Amino acid sequence: MKHLYLQSDRELMEVQANVLFNHNEDGRMTTINEPSAKSAPRFFMGITKQGLVVRYHETLDEDVKNELKRFVEKAPWLDAPNRVNMADIIRILSKDRPVDHVYLGPAYVFPDVRGRLTQAVKITEMNIELLEPYFSDFVSDVLLGQPAFAVVQNQAVVSLCSSARSSSVAAEASLHTAPDFRGRAFGMEVAAAWAAEVQNQGRIALYSTAWNNLASQAVARKLKLRQYGMDLNFS
Repeated sequence: MKHLYLQSDRELMEVQANVLFNHNEDGRMTTINEPSAKSAPRFFMGITKQGLVVRYHETLDEDVKNELKRFVEKAPWLDAPNRVNMADIIRILSKDRPVDHVYLGPAYVFPDVRGRLTQAVKITEMNIELLEPYFSDFVSDVLLGQPAFAVVQNQAVVSLCSSARSSSVAAEASLHTAPDFRGRAFGMEVAAAWAAEVQNQGRIALYSTAWNNLASQAVARKLKLRQYGMDLNFS
């Protein structure tokens, strides 16, 4: 595998698309890359300064797919990547069926954080009871989303980072901090510990969030993550 620091922005977006979704033999999206195997969005577009990464769901009407493809090819994404005309995309997709959900947000990659000292604790099935009382609903997510790291106080996990989606090449972070413990840099601590473990495994550590999640973007800034593009998907 090419070293993570030699990856171009567009290559990183390709990696992320393959981490986020499962694909059929034709390269069309099928399901989200999670144990729940929920359906992938109907349309995904990753925008980078070096080009686009586009994916279509396998069930998307062929005429709609072709119209979307023509629209994507003529739109000035590279000249104005932050000026996405979502109304046109929604109009085209609505010819198939109404759009239920739209996601838009920045995509980041971690710098090399291997060797960084941390007080975060690795969470495995051996100490999974520490997820009580704040993260009892995350037991299966943590067991399936290894590696997982946490800040523990009074024998309870108060901040947690695990793998939301994962492949042999990369993993994407899932970061959560209990409400009463936010604003103490715990999220940065666990995210960096998680990323270091992923990188020690020879994989790329990714992080993405929605544009309206300002707290998550603040974590990305403080960790000096590099934004390589922007994700856009429609269900």
